[in-house]
Amino acid sequence: MSFTILEPEVAGGWGDETVADTAVHPPIVSRLHYEFEGWLGDELLASFPCFIVSERVAAALEASRLTGFALDEVTISTSPEFEDLHPDVSLPRFRWLKVSGQAGVDDFGLAADFRLVVSAKGLGLLSRFALKQADRTTHPGEGG
Repeated sequence: MSFTILEPEVAGGWGDETVADTAVHPPIVSRLHYEFEGWLGDELLASFPCFIVSERVAAALEASRLTGFALDEVTISTSPEFEDLHPDVSLPRFRWLKVSGQAGVDDFGLAADFRLVVSAKGLGLLSRFALKQADRTTHPGEGG
């Protein structure tokens, strides 16, 4: 099975309501607040070490048999810069994509450098949605 490293659009960062232990690497986030500073429209976004997906992607993931992830709630807000740049943009609902799988084995996993690794099946599902800004590279192999 082939695997791809996906580096999603970073449309913002942690908001004030994020709760994280930053004394460890990667930080352990127990509550995620994603504050948008811009947005180019992708439905999979990142803010190290977390990922969020639109509600549409979350529903497709929940209906799939893909492995290596869980979905959770995320608080979404917009920065003053976002409001200035995108006054007419209404953001969709998002969910927190908690990646727990082993890279190169499960459909969703994290590489040793904490980048997102998805299987061909996972990429096939994600490719049905807006994913134009994500950089893609081939993952070197199973368990890597």
